Amino acid sequence: MASEIMTLNMGPQHPSTHGVLRLVVELDGEVIQKITPHIGYLHRGIEKLSEHRTYHQTLPLTDRMDYLAPMHNNLGYVLAVEKLLGLDVPERAKLVRVIMAELTRLKSHLVWIACHALDIGAMTVFLYAFREREMVMDLYEMVSGARMTSNYFRVGGLSRELPAGFEQKVQEIVDTFPGHFDTYEGLLTKNTIWLQRTIGNGVISAEDAIDYGISGPALRGSGVDFDLRRDLPYSGYEDFDFKVPVGENCDTFDRYKVRLVEMRESVKIIDQALKRLKPGPILADAPQVCYPPKESVYNSIEGLIHHFKIASEGFPVPEGEVYMAVENPKGELGYYIVSDGGNMPYRMRVRPPSFVNLSAIEKMAKGSMLADLVAIIGTLDIVLGEIDR
Repeated sequence: MASEIMTLNMGPQHPSTHGVLRLVVELDGEVIQKITPHIGYLHRGIEKLSEHRTYHQTLPLTDRMDYLAPMHNNLGYVLAVEKLLGLDVPERAKLVRVIMAELTRLKSHLVWIACHALDIGAMTVFLYAFREREMVMDLYEMVSGARMTSNYFRVGGLSRELPAGFEQKVQEIVDTFPGHFDTYEGLLTKNTIWLQRTIGNGVISAEDAIDYGISGPALRGSGVDFDLRRDLPYSGYEDFDFKVPVGENCDTFDRYKVRLVEMRESVKIIDQALKRLKPGPILADAPQVCYPPKESVYNSIEGLIHHFKIASEGFPVPEGEVYMAVENPKGELGYYIVSDGGNMPYRMRVRPPSFVNLSAIEKMAKGSMLADLVAIIGTLDIVLGEIDR
């Protein structure tokens, strides 16, 4: 008897897609034969908007892409502009950037495990992970005033010095989070239902993962030992001791394990950075680019005028082009910027990991049951703000 293919629209607004995404799924019974992602419902035009804003004014646009990892977005952008300028930032600024980047990785992975677990039916983990995420959000608020789309990094360093009590609160995270990770593992890693829903689900080989351009935990879950922090280091990551976890079975369970280990390694990196953090400047010695924090410019009229001149008019960047990538929680986040010598990017193109990783969803899901598609979307950890940038 010939099978009958049914076409099912999943989304564009669906609780399991974690954003505005439409998946056209072709089914033979409950078995997936083909998936076609349809994106563009959220397009913000960030890359085009950057052509009409100074390099400083473009920075806040980047927060809104992967809104779960705003400081990684900022970091990739400021590193790209600094590369064009040939600008080196002080050691203290580098260490603070690393601390905030790894706190951001924790924050993003906590949302991932919370939502991924909830999608599969484990509600307790969702409540615990969001409880821990609040501790990181408090630190975001301390340094930037915002809890979600935070903006703290600047071209040449940081916007201001760390507030009083910040280091003590970070130390609390270093001391307590490993115990929380043990709790998540106790609830999930040997849970029969979790194992049945994740082992052997969403399999993609190392060769196929590389061919599709997958990066981040999704790539490492397929056994590919590659991490930009170690292999193409930036912000002083070459001076930190951390492990890059990789999977063996290339499935949803391996990607889960990789992210759990990554959270533990992030805590170790933060601990090392805290121990090395010493007083010092937070901005490069480049007054034509780096305007000092507002607290200090009020000491003189000249300083105040210079501050607002740089903030509003920007600064010229030498002619040229650059690509700079960072290891954000989803994978390789890259900025390609072309400068014509003016104070605004002539062109800016972003290489977002969620966009590229999503392209592999058909390869991962073909032959699976429709119910398993929810787990496959969760294991990719996509954010539509980054896809529809």
